[in-house]
Amino acid sequence: MTNMRETMKRDINSGRVLSAQLPFRYIILLVFAGLVVSCFGLVEKTATQKVKPLQEAYNLVYEGKFSSVEEMGSACPDKAQELSAVLGIAKEYKRIEQVRKESKQKSYQEKWEKINALRWGADVNDTNEVNEPSKIFSIAADILDLADENQRKEVLNLSIVQEAIDKAKKEAADYESESKWADAYISCYYWLDQLYKDNNDIEEYSDNLIDKAGVVGVFADSPCETREQRFEKVESSMFKRAIEVIDTTYVNPKYINYSQMALEAIERSKLLTTVIRDSYEQIKESQEENGDDNQQALIKPGDESVKAWFTALDSIKADIEQGDTPVSRDRFLDIFEQILLLNSTTVMLPKNILIDQISIATLSLLDPHTILVWPQNVDDFKKSLMGEFAGIGVLISKESGFLTAASLLPDTPAYTSGLDAGDIIEAVDGVETKDMPINCAVKRITGPAGTDVTLTVRTPGKDEPRDIVITRAKIVVKTVRGWQRTSEAQWRYMVDEENKIGYVKITGFSDATASDFERALKQLEGKGMRGLILDLRSNPGGLLESAVAITDMFIRKGLIVRTQPRWGIPDYKHARSLGTHPDYPLVVLVNSVSASASEIVSGALQDPKHNRAIIVGDQTHGKGSVQTITYRPGGGAQLKYTMAYYHLPSGQRVNSRTDMEKEGRTDWGIKPDIEVKLTRDELIKLSGLQRDNEILAKAGHDIEADPIKRHSLRETLKADPQLSVALLVAKTKLLEKGRALVSAK
Repeated sequence: MTNMRETMKRDINSGRVLSAQLPFRYIILLVFAGLVVSCFGLVEKTATQKVKPLQEAYNLVYEGKFSSVEEMGSACPDKAQELSAVLGIAKEYKRIEQVRKESKQKSYQEKWEKINALRWGADVNDTNEVNEPSKIFSIAADILDLADENQRKEVLNLSIVQEAIDKAKKEAADYESESKWADAYISCYYWLDQLYKDNNDIEEYSDNLIDKAGVVGVFADSPCETREQRFEKVESSMFKRAIEVIDTTYVNPKYINYSQMALEAIERSKLLTTVIRDSYEQIKESQEENGDDNQQALIKPGDESVKAWFTALDSIKADIEQGDTPVSRDRFLDIFEQILLLNSTTVMLPKNILIDQISIATLSLLDPHTILVWPQNVDDFKKSLMGEFAGIGVLISKESGFLTAASLLPDTPAYTSGLDAGDIIEAVDGVETKDMPINCAVKRITGPAGTDVTLTVRTPGKDEPRDIVITRAKIVVKTVRGWQRTSEAQWRYMVDEENKIGYVKITGFSDATASDFERALKQLEGKGMRGLILDLRSNPGGLLESAVAITDMFIRKGLIVRTQPRWGIPDYKHARSLGTHPDYPLVVLVNSVSASASEIVSGALQDPKHNRAIIVGDQTHGKGSVQTITYRPGGGAQLKYTMAYYHLPSGQRVNSRTDMEKEGRTDWGIKPDIEVKLTRDELIKLSGLQRDNEILAKAGHDIEADPIKRHSLRETLKADPQLSVALLVAKTKLLEKGRALVSAK
């Protein structure tokens, strides 16, 4: 009957059948026949499979078709008792969506009132900001997030929005004339990207501004390191050997375009020159502030060598574009050496910085995950991979403009030091943090285990800063969390006490993730857990072996993932029956930031070969590839590059977003069984709520005098529609298995 309805819909939409031409009795007969088949007979799904109404209702829930479940209940009064529980699930979903709809409408109206107040000059208490473009853009972006296509056009055509765009573009041009490309992007083009998301010209201009701002940051000294220290031991031979590795083992040779890479090397060389020349005073001032007297390679405006340099680069570019054959690997490397030689006889840019910029520009054409790590950066690179480092155990942020201790990690030096969540860190070892980049602050706070670091901190509301000396130690960042911390720094994992549904969030896949996750499961199972929600939202991935170990806990046998390199034998990862946890209902949450190992876990559990979990949320990021690290560049440098694609148990590849976008496709990553997309407003509220629930204050923090803000489970579910829907699915699974203890509500 479902197929009959879909066929009729297609016929009506295509104009083959007009309702006005059908006799009314015939329409009634068709509808009645459909109800009879759905309710009193068996619903035919395939030639060999028959499904009873109750099972069909369950299946509709797992497909996210809650309204169809309600229709079944209305059409089948004699089945009301049998369907009552699952109908309760559908009604609860309807209530959640109705609340969201009303909230969106209210928010939409409020934002229109705000922008109208600015249009009509009614915001008299905010006169200094009435014509501030960023304020107008922020409100407009929020409206667009809630608007349909016609409403989008209405918003973008508002005179106040167009005037703000004109003003912002003028401000951006002024910033650009002063070589302040980051300010130009933040004040204008960041917002234009938000308002005109499909405009390639704006995206390209924004990328150019970001590249220029990045070059200034690379060239300038900072309180943490000089330019010379940052690019110490960088050699051209490292890049050349990296290209040789890419040429022979990169996963997909069709994406290695040496002609495009050569042109990109030329353009990045010119951009680097332009930025250094135009930022002469800015970079010189930065060097002087940091005590660096080395003025080498500061190209002054009007320098004649620039003309000769650009002419020579344009000549190479013309040869490439007019050539009869594509650029080969060997010719690309020859062009690379030619650029370095020309530089040494003209503008004399720092060779190591030129090599770095050419490396970044050319390797990024392959994919965002292929990078050359210079010797000076290898230690930080390893920390990011392993989730281990020597430090004090504090999460820091600069959201408020000040370097702030956002949260402490339990069982670390910071936790018992006197530092508290919310404290402002004014200096690190006497160096002020006011203008210190956050990565620089991290570098200064971390250091060898057993050494001391002095933080000058100030608690908001108290005038006097104080010095705290903390001895660094080995820190292991825990990647397994519950939905809320207790005051004793423990996690709450049970999200539904009545139905015994657990919740575990994994923030990344490190060496310790599988063992920590196993402990969380054992704790939940010891408390009678009957179903589990696994939250992989905003999890960027990590170690493949960790992802396989997590998946193996829920699958008794069979393939988990196959990685397929360009050459050689595929690597198959299979489940083992030993250690498999009970077959309780499993729901996995994902979103657009869930990537890599998160996609392996969610994809394998969703795969028809196992059908172990229902996936709820947004389409995932679409990394779809496996990287490996090689020391072949030499000299202590490392190359991380894409060497394989991964395939799910049924054989389908998890498509890479980078590859699919090159082909004009959108079928990347893992698509959820039940899509629940969050608006900007919902994401902002949820982020704040999760931060409150996860913050950990110092040991001995006076909870009564200064309570840590926490949100109840009801508040948490209200702010998290994806989790609420996942909970409904888990309850439905319990109903299907005959294990539910309470109704859907």
